[in-house]
Amino acid sequence: MSLRTAALRLLPAALLLLSACSESNTKTETATSTKEETMATTADALDSTKSASPAPVKTAAAPPRPNRLTAPDTAYAQDVALFLGGQQPSQHSDLTSLAATPAWQAFAQDQDKSWDKYRATHTSRMTKWAATELDSVHANSPTIFYPFSGPDFLNVFTMFPTSQTYVLMGLEPVGSVPARTSLENPKLFPAVKASLWSVLNFSFFRTNDMAVDLKSVELDGALPLMMLFAARTGNQIIAIRPVQLDAAGKLQDAPADTTQTPDPKAIPGVEMKLRGPDGQPKTVYYFSADLSDWKLNAKKAPLEFVRHLGPLTTYVKSATYLMHKSYFNQVRRTVLRRSRYILQDDSGIAMKYFQKGAWQFDYYGTYRRPINLFAKQYQPELTAAYRDTLRKPKALPFGTGYNWRQTDSNLLLAKRLVPLAD
Repeated sequence: MSLRTAALRLLPAALLLLSACSESNTKTETATSTKEETMATTADALDSTKSASPAPVKTAAAPPRPNRLTAPDTAYAQDVALFLGGQQPSQHSDLTSLAATPAWQAFAQDQDKSWDKYRATHTSRMTKWAATELDSVHANSPTIFYPFSGPDFLNVFTMFPTSQTYVLMGLEPVGSVPARTSLENPKLFPAVKASLWSVLNFSFFRTNDMAVDLKSVELDGALPLMMLFAARTGNQIIAIRPVQLDAAGKLQDAPADTTQTPDPKAIPGVEMKLRGPDGQPKTVYYFSADLSDWKLNAKKAPLEFVRHLGPLTTYVKSATYLMHKSYFNQVRRTVLRRSRYILQDDSGIAMKYFQKGAWQFDYYGTYRRPINLFAKQYQPELTAAYRDTLRKPKALPFGTGYNWRQTDSNLLLAKRLVPLAD
């Protein structure tokens, strides 16, 4: 039996063990815990089990990190994206010599196998499903908001390939386009492979493990994986620009002078301009932000930016059930007030928060119970909906979310029936 097969079979047991350990430390949701539990603490809980993924890469001290605030050469950025994804850089790239090494050739071959498998089990099925079930959504979704996303451009683009703007938010630092020294690091390929392993096998990132793997080779945030996903989904990088949100949520260039004291209320981000597989332009934003009420009370910029984007389609997947909780009220309310459509698994917004009569729901796949780590987030309302014999749930031909097996996964499409809130 291969290591990955064994790991796949051990994942439910690992999560069960994690749940048993975490239950003893669960805090009552009080005003005190509101200030203690954030996106970061929830990510720590999810990532504290190690048995389901390859061992983290260890390395010696690395050279200084590149200056994130310097906009990269566009051709270089595209070639780096290809190189990281195991795809051949352009003919005139100075990375061609690195791509000729036996180490990269073996890495590229392994990546092709992994992506071929993912394409067969996920991408092809997701694309076909979305083209049928989300056709009207696609026609009215120029902007996609993906909270709690991390660097997951892969899934949001697969679900919404015709959208023009994607706004991703997560805890991971923004990061920078990898420097040549990072690409020459012999630890790079196992680090990238380990970071992609969970998303290609289970459809979600193990956030902290990913951060350890990438930092070991000086890949310093979400951007390198976003670039890789852009290349692997047939997009071409046209430009990358370091940006930030000011205190009012206005988008601006990140300051070029790194000696200046940063604005404590600014939110760091990056803008990635793409040319899609169909030749159409796309813009991807990623902002490093904690969306808990406690953090948003101090830094309102993330949601102020979202509120001014116009009507949204919101996508939520593997979101650790944060919007089920009382202290993620602000982001939940923004999503419900500003979205025409919401596509989510059961870790998104709990059914009790949807205004009755304001939404139409389409259910897909199977809903039983959350994994043991999130057992308290079970929703009887969803069980009743999935057992409705008059309006039976539709099939979901791929796995997604924490219940990652196809036979256990679910998605819900909520369509707004009343006008958007002002």
